[in-house]
Amino acid sequence: MDEYEDNTKGEEPGITMNGGDLIAQVLEKHGVRFLFTLCGGHISPILVGAKRLGIRVVDVRHEATAVFAADAVARLSGTPGVAAVTAGPGVTNTITALKNAQLAQSPVLVLGGATGTVLKGRGALQDIDQMALVAPHVKWATSVRRVRDLVPAVQKALDLAQSGVPGPVFVECPLDLLYDEDLVRGMYGAKAAQGKSLSLGEMALGGYLRRHVNRLFAGAEGVEVSEPAGISAPAPSRRALRKAVKYLAAARRPVLMVGSQALLENEQVGDLAAAVEKLRVPVYLSGMARGLLGPDHPLQLRHKRRNALRQADLVLLAGVPCDFRLDYGRQISRKARLISVNRNAAEVRKNRRPTLGAVADPGVFLVRLAQRRMGDDTWPDWLLTLRERDEEREREIAEQAKATTENLNPIAFVESIDGVLPDDSVLVVDGGDFVATASYVVSPRGPLSWLDPGVFGTLGVGAGFALGAKLCRPEAEVWLLYGDGSCAYSLAEFDTFVRHQLPVIAVVGNDASWAQIARDQIELLKDDVGTVLRHTDYDVVAEGYGGKGFRLASPDQVPEVLAAARREAAAGHPVLINALIGKTDFRKGSISV
Repeated sequence: MDEYEDNTKGEEPGITMNGGDLIAQVLEKHGVRFLFTLCGGHISPILVGAKRLGIRVVDVRHEATAVFAADAVARLSGTPGVAAVTAGPGVTNTITALKNAQLAQSPVLVLGGATGTVLKGRGALQDIDQMALVAPHVKWATSVRRVRDLVPAVQKALDLAQSGVPGPVFVECPLDLLYDEDLVRGMYGAKAAQGKSLSLGEMALGGYLRRHVNRLFAGAEGVEVSEPAGISAPAPSRRALRKAVKYLAAARRPVLMVGSQALLENEQVGDLAAAVEKLRVPVYLSGMARGLLGPDHPLQLRHKRRNALRQADLVLLAGVPCDFRLDYGRQISRKARLISVNRNAAEVRKNRRPTLGAVADPGVFLVRLAQRRMGDDTWPDWLLTLRERDEEREREIAEQAKATTENLNPIAFVESIDGVLPDDSVLVVDGGDFVATASYVVSPRGPLSWLDPGVFGTLGVGAGFALGAKLCRPEAEVWLLYGDGSCAYSLAEFDTFVRHQLPVIAVVGNDASWAQIARDQIELLKDDVGTVLRHTDYDVVAEGYGGKGFRLASPDQVPEVLAAARREAAAGHPVLINALIGKTDFRKGSISV
């Protein structure tokens, strides 16, 4: 945690300077197009300054949504996402979203308001120790103490957010650094006290406040906003690449896993897809990497991954750590060679020492590996074995989709959604059982078209992610798949969708239950306590916020309702489909720890 110290001694005040305008200039210079916020007096100059420079200010109904939206923009655009929140509860409301961004390695900047510098620790409105609270959940945090330091602080934060292992950063901006100098002097009574008969104590206080304001604004008139520094992705060594080529040439049953981190350099996503195709290694895609090869690429596998990893003699993890998702590395055979590539040195060796570890950008690694690899190995028998397993699982799922359930069979329903997704669609997923069921069936249509929370498994990301996605891809159909539990976290943001004319299509899988938890809790503990919801009229709530709502309870209605929802979205209306789904045991035993 850094703090800009004030070493100025009695400087005379400079010209009037608005710190909010300075911050806005930095954001504009760094290519920031959107600023997400929930308004507050502590941060108003930032919002006004951003609007004045053409940055679109998008106000939401909860600060967590602002950070989730910034996270989505960062993932889809390659430019840091930015949120500005007011002091105290405004900052505390961001913590879950900040932690989610930290674990997802998303470059996000949060600008936090704070009480005036002279009032810190004196019982001012919404004054808490924000730095102690935020610091563990961000890559870097700083509290600015002079107007002239706002620009270098925000510039440094944006650079750090993108470099090395990306992550969220926090800049605390006290309100007396953001407003015009005359207003700040008036606020502290430095002008009002002049010319009056004052006691010695009052005179001393007035003098102290005048000197304090002088220090706040000293040097502000000379501040310049520089061009952003170029951020280079960490490149692999030639030695690591040579070894990887050697190991790949010797493999008979290789498996490639590509995770979200491989797509951090999203301007090069086409090169990454071409590299994976050239390598010709059977591949499993996770997180943001879903959709990298399109929906039906012959190299891409979706099912029976555990079996493939246990049989593989070479596993290449590109931005995928050996955490709970790989059973802490136990899914990979001890006899297999393991190549682990990650920007984070700790994650290269997490839970399992690799045969070859490379601290580098995994996308860059794969591109350069493909350039070096020679030979015609295609491992046809191995790929055929894996494809046959995939096809067997697809047939099992298709049979399960035919089963009769109360209302809609959830598997059949998500098959219907998959059948209408256009090539330019973006999928946002927020939930447990229904969303995880969809992940087995629904295929993203292309790169950077799937947004999930990431390793933190956070509920409540949906509206913020959809908001960011629709702003980044205004021509795309943005589909938000909600569980009925997660839906309630951000349903109020339908008001935001309506006000900002962002026609997303939300689908709620409504089984009146926290089903992912209930299924195992009831079997193990014989009690459904805390897991029971109701078939709430989420469609009516969406209508109340100004959107369009549909209630869907019969399989016969599905084609008509999906078509109507797409028409309404095309006409500019946010849509929510409240789909009543039946209960299945499709994902029995799926709880991860």
